[in-house]
Formats: sequence, C-alpha cells, structure tokens
Amino acid sequence: MRLFFISRIIFALFLFVSLPVFAQTNPAQPIKVSILHVNDVYQFMPVDGGTRGGLGRLLTLKKQIKAENPYTIFTLGGDTVSPSVETRTYRGAQMIDAWNAVGIDYAVLGNHEFDIKTPELLQRIKESQFQWLGANVIDSKTNKIFADTPPFAIKDFDGVKVGFIGLLLPETKETSSMEASLNITSFCETAKQIVPKMRAAGANAVVGLTHLFMFQDKELAKCADFDLILGGHEHTLLQSSSNGTPIFKMTADARELGRFNLNFDRQTKRLESIDWEIIPVTDKTPEAPEFAAVFDKYKDLLMKLSEPVGMSGVVLDALSLSSRTKETNVGNYIADAYRNAAKADVALVNGGSIRADLTYNPGVLTKRDVLSILPFNNPIVKVEISGKTLRQVLEHGVARSAEDNEPGRFPQISGMSFKYDLSKPAGNRVTEILVGGKPLNEKKNYTLATSDFLVSRGGDGYVMFKDAKVLLKADTAPKDSEVLEQSIRNAPNKTISPKTENRIVRIK
Repeated sequence: MRLFFISRIIFALFLFVSLPVFAQTNPAQPIKVSILHVNDVYQFMPVDGGTRGGLGRLLTLKKQIKAENPYTIFTLGGDTVSPSVETRTYRGAQMIDAWNAVGIDYAVLGNHEFDIKTPELLQRIKESQFQWLGANVIDSKTNKIFADTPPFAIKDFDGVKVGFIGLLLPETKETSSMEASLNITSFCETAKQIVPKMRAAGANAVVGLTHLFMFQDKELAKCADFDLILGGHEHTLLQSSSNGTPIFKMTADARELGRFNLNFDRQTKRLESIDWEIIPVTDKTPEAPEFAAVFDKYKDLLMKLSEPVGMSGVVLDALSLSSRTKETNVGNYIADAYRNAAKADVALVNGGSIRADLTYNPGVLTKRDVLSILPFNNPIVKVEISGKTLRQVLEHGVARSAEDNEPGRFPQISGMSFKYDLSKPAGNRVTEILVGGKPLNEKKNYTLATSDFLVSRGGDGYVMFKDAKVLLKADTAPKDSEVLEQSIRNAPNKTISPKTENRIVRIK
C-alpha cells in the first residue's frame, strides 16, 4: 500500500529564490525529484499587461530550480499549439520554438492541438525537442497511438524511476477540428491497461499528465495506481485529491509555475512524500537572455499586432470562466456584431470560442486584442431554424453548467433572452425564452448567426444544426475576428461600451 504524506501547499508571494543545492548523494537524505508544471499556454509573451506569465521568465525559474536540484523535470498539460494570434500565421511553430528554448521534457496533447490540420500537427511534433504523450489518442488507420508517440515514458534519476502517461479528454472531437480517423479512447480503461505496465517496467512513481476536466481527473485517480496527477484544460488554479492522489492544475498562460518535489527513500526507492509550491510568474522575474532569439524571430508580426483598432470605454470581461458560465459584456458585443453582420434575427456565440482569458481596462484596443479574443478565424454563417430547434440549442448550451464550471458550449446571445434553472435536469432547464422581446414561437422559423464550427462540424456538441437551412455559407461568410474588428471600427468615435442586460438569467 502506498503511503502519502502530502505536506503543505506554499503560495509563493515573491520571486522564488534558489536554496543551496540539495545533497543528492547524502545517504541520510531522500532522493528528491522536482517536477515543474504549467498548462494551457497559448502565448510565449507575458500577459496581463506584461505583469504575469512569459516563457522567458519560465526559463529563468527553471534554471534557478535546476541549479538547486538537477533532478528536475518540466511538464506541459496540453493546449499550446493553438489557439493564438500567432498561430493564425505560424500554425503553432512559434510555440514549439519557445518550448524548445525553455527546454521542457514532456507534454500531453490537448484538445486544441487538433485545431490545426493533422499534417501541420505532425510537423510540430517532429520539430519538438521534447516528448509528446497521448496514450488514448488512437489513429484508426493504423490502430496505433497518434504520431507513434509512446504509451508512456520513464525518467531515471539515480535509480529512481518516474513514469509519465498522457491522457486527453473524450470531448476533444466536439471542441476541436480533429479529423474523423482519430479516436479518443476511454482514459480510465487506457490507464487500467498501461499503468500496471509502467509499474512492471520499474516505475517507482506514476504521474498522470492529463488534459481533462477536474471531475474526470478524479475519476482517473480511481482507475489506476497514480501517485500524482498534473492536468490542464480549465484555465484555473485548481487543487484537489481523489483516492489518495493529489491533483493540480495551473492558471492559463503560465501565470503560475507548479513545483512538485517527490521524495524517495534512497535505499528502497519508495516514494515517501510529496511537497509542492505554487510560484507566481510575475514581472519581478527577469526574462532569460537566451530567450531573446524567440522574440527576435517573430518580432515583425508582434509589431503589426500593436496597430490600434478602436477604444473601449468600459472594462471588458473576456475571462474564460466568465464566458463559459454567465452573460458577459464581451459576449453580448460579439453576439450583436454577428447578428448585425449577418442581418439575422438572433445570434449565438459558444463561450469557448472567446479565448483571451483577460479583462481589458478602458483604453486602446489593438489588432492583437481583437485576434486574441477571437483567434479561430471561423466563418460566421447564417442559418434558418425552427423555434423548437432554437429551444434545443439553448438547452444544450446550459446542459453541462452543473457538471463542470467551464463548459465551452455555454451560449452568449443576441436578439433574445432566456432564463434557466440548474436544479432541473439537463434538457429541461430553460424556463423562458424571448426573441425580439416576444415569447418564442416553436412553430415559427428564425434566422440565426453563429460560427460555422457549430453548424458544419457540430462543434461543442451543437449537432442540432446539422439539418439547418444555410442562408449564408462559410465560403462567402466573413470571419469572426473580421466581424468584431469592423464593428469596433464602425462604432461612434471607434469607442465601444458594451454592458450586460439580463439576456441570460440563472434562476438557481
């Protein structure tokens, strides 16, 4: 039976300062393996006005920690190749260059790795100087793990072996552009099959490197013999445990760096305890000089993205958690822009397509800001659907709101309003719908503007659009960011001040 003594959580409030090098050869001391972890990192530049994140700062912290403990591993919890402003031009190559410069060891495939085309992703994996993992991503053409990545990896430190298995969430096909020949198998069944093989191969500790929802990570911990699960996907600092296994996720875009020290008995190689700390990545940490080469390579695009588009007179809420759980002023503005551009009765924006994960203070809005909010470059199409289907659309939008706290399907809307009750079962939560201020007529047809990702691909599970009559097709439709940018430029004095208007009301 495993014995865990999970010691204190340290929230570092200042720049991490290296301690004297740990005496890894001292027979009286345990062997300490440090794992550094981040997840959902879409930009190599600092975020939040330059105050947080930045891969140049991560490299500085990594160098400091590795100087203290050479037995250090760096992991990434998925979602980095896409989406971002730069990926529209460089197809994720900029992030691979950045991670190669940082020098990470393992990365799990995230759902948004599959936003780009499969040949492009295979090229990015080939360019990576680190190991990608995704044991439950299967290519049906070969019946092998995607990209011939290994089912697991084991790192040896002075006889201590730490094993890593990568697992991806089953909803990937709903939330990305993954091609039909790729399948996501059960993360639980995959772990049941592979983790015993890792133990048989000598792994003294097994780490799940995951891109799952937290409730799925908790299920995973019950499926196999894990010592630690380091995840991603929620974009939120989360800490939990299940079946005696600690589970951690960092906030998106490297706003924090998780450090996890695994302490092994020097003689038996048995894992005795785990210590951890959450290190804020701030502008108090200098950027590593050698990272400047990455900035220089992409500086021309970075300069173009600084072009002003307009102004905001209010704080704009483009946080992922907000966009996926409640009505927001940014969501309202984007939905209005879609509806106006398509001349539709109503509009719907899936909250997961709003990607900036920032709040914007009043002031100048640049091209980068616009593209960061809507980076996918999706056409905005116009369809005709019945009132009955529109009700199904809204029911689907709130169907998972009680199951997890950040469902990408959550709707931001225009031209309509609705109320919903989370105490009721999914599919029967919407209690009132008004279209143009009048009660929804389920027998009447309405025109709706939305992303082609939802209409032609059933993205985020919106399969009810598959039989919709398409009035404005994707090949002639404007792209999402173009619609948003033009709306800002056309605003009086190029200044927007969107607000929430009780378009979406949660009753319970």
